[in-house]
Amino acid sequence: MPEPTNTALPAAVIAEAQRCLNCKNPRCRQGCPISTPIPDVIRMALNGQEDEAGRILFENNPLTTVCAKVCDHERQCEGHCILGKKGKPVRFSQIEDAISSAYSRRMTRGPAQPNGMHAAIIGAGPAGLTIAVQLARRGFGVTIFERRAQIGGVLRYGIPDFRLPREVIDDFAYRHLVLKDIRVRPNTSIGAGGALGIDDLLADGYDAIFVGTGVWQPRRLNVPGETQGHVHYAIHYLASPAAYDLGRCVVVVGAGNAAMDVCRTALRAGTDSVTCLARGLAASASKKELSAALAEGMQLRCGVRVTRIGRKDVEVIGVDGEGRDLPGSEDSLPADSVIIAVSQGPRSLIVSTTQGLEVNERGLLVTDGCGRTTRPGIFAGGDVVAGARTVVEAVAASKRVAGAMEAYMRERAAQRAEK
Repeated sequence: MPEPTNTALPAAVIAEAQRCLNCKNPRCRQGCPISTPIPDVIRMALNGQEDEAGRILFENNPLTTVCAKVCDHERQCEGHCILGKKGKPVRFSQIEDAISSAYSRRMTRGPAQPNGMHAAIIGAGPAGLTIAVQLARRGFGVTIFERRAQIGGVLRYGIPDFRLPREVIDDFAYRHLVLKDIRVRPNTSIGAGGALGIDDLLADGYDAIFVGTGVWQPRRLNVPGETQGHVHYAIHYLASPAAYDLGRCVVVVGAGNAAMDVCRTALRAGTDSVTCLARGLAASASKKELSAALAEGMQLRCGVRVTRIGRKDVEVIGVDGEGRDLPGSEDSLPADSVIIAVSQGPRSLIVSTTQGLEVNERGLLVTDGCGRTTRPGIFAGGDVVAGARTVVEAVAASKRVAGAMEAYMRERAAQRAEK
């Protein structure tokens, strides 16, 4: 890793860092899916070792500048902070953002010494990018195949710019891909509908392949009216919101973080009214994202199930805490557009054209605990294995997979050398 020159942290960040109790048993680290050494990072920053703190953040998590902005901190590190039991937890998100952003802007080191082995990464989302960086740091040649025009996956095409500025993703691409000589083939689909398949990659000598294609197939409501022209899916809308004319009154079905992103995006685009429908008795989104959406004008209605989508309305019925319909609670809500945000699943483009890959009943790739699929040499991780999860969970899983891929490729190289 590079060793940039120290720069002073903002006073507000230092004040927040000084609130850390430096616990002997850091619950904050236990709450982090990738076990970020939070007390160590804070202590180094306060001791003037900001560069060392930044180096540790990036070595532990290549996507630290991203996670600082989009992690569900209130349920992870900050949610486990002992100070939060009776008051306000230490805002590590603010500290991580300041340290990692400043450090990233000064990273200039080039590629590691090549070891002669090469890996193919299918998908440039959080999982694929993490694998690519981890392997490149260890001297492996890496080529990323991405079906879209730019890298990022859900980071670029599923999270709005006001939550994750595009320059953060672009900076990652320059610091970690361009400077590390990681090659990217954009607009390249692997599998059904594409010019290339996994067998083509193996035939061209890649020592291992990682599949990190994410989950881009929207889940349906399976209610009458879902095929109408004013009905859309969140995963499509968030990818290119400017392409949609939603009208004045929008109903969003689903109440997770993606639904909050949809609501806020629609309101910022000029929609007069946005109503979010939650089947549960409370929204499943984080408090931070829910509060932001409510503050911008979203209306929330909980405990309802959509029964039919009309041409100008959405018909619903109330449900109890067990999800059972409540007779007599039927209602109708006006809607110029309806956006469905009830999760998504994987596409079968690779599985349908590749022998030996097993999937489960949800269509997700079957792997062991280290990303090994049912076909030797092919690994998988991220949402295409675990379903829709958070960015940091994808990073955590991919770090384990990178180790397994390295071991596999080195073992194969040793076997070839013995022949």
